[in-house]
Amino acid sequence: MKNAGLKKVFIYIAAVLVIAGGSCKTVQQTAAINKDKLPEQFMVVLGVAQDAGYPQIGCEKECCTFYWQGKEKKKQVTSLALFDSQTRQYFLFEATPDITQQLQMAQSYLGRDKWYAPDGIFLTHAHIGHYSGLMQLGREAIGARSIPVWAMPGMKSFLETNGPWNQLVSLKNIQLMPLKEDSAVQLNATLKVTPVKVPHRDEYSETVGFIIQGPQKKVLFIPDIDKWEKWGRSITEEIKKVDLALLDGTFYDGTELPGRD
Repeated sequence: MKNAGLKKVFIYIAAVLVIAGGSCKTVQQTAAINKDKLPEQFMVVLGVAQDAGYPQIGCEKECCTFYWQGKEKKKQVTSLALFDSQTRQYFLFEATPDITQQLQMAQSYLGRDKWYAPDGIFLTHAHIGHYSGLMQLGREAIGARSIPVWAMPGMKSFLETNGPWNQLVSLKNIQLMPLKEDSAVQLNATLKVTPVKVPHRDEYSETVGFIIQGPQKKVLFIPDIDKWEKWGRSITEEIKKVDLALLDGTFYDGTELPGRD
């Protein structure tokens, strides 16, 4: 059974990521969030677990038994939320199986009393932890109305030509928006997102990471990638270009996979 360990990120922050002005800092999350003290643009880490979540189905390893024994809490699948309090917008990165809980988490940072859908969703690729939460936007669930979903050509085609995802398109629960490699999407006057293609198991779609840029800060988000040497870029050089890197690591050290290098 595959290890259900959490993804390791280059800089791991389960809090608010400030992407406007000042140094790259965090605002620690508390039970009661003071919206008046939040920055104008910021990001929140909504999850850090592998596609199947934590605990993972069928896992009998010690890391999973900690959960069943009440020693660990459930961990949400990897996702980010990007907020702009000036424009009253927020955007979701990945539509995970935990999207219901994650949108509820996002709601606690919003300046409106009533829950509302994200102003857009960015997808990296067609593996279950990254897009399957779209099902919650359909008529059997919230019945969303034309939520923009940005996707690369292969991912876009996959959603358009396979059920039940194509029903979301035909019923206008979602509106598919095209992404182009290394071409920025301007969300508003101060926020933009640029997809960067990365090597991964691409059975159903290509895979990308995202450079998320605020007024003064940049974040590199790569939730899935194969060996770094397969990439046509130097990860060391890419990290130097940003203020914060949230990267796929999966394992904390070599001892988690006995018998493998």
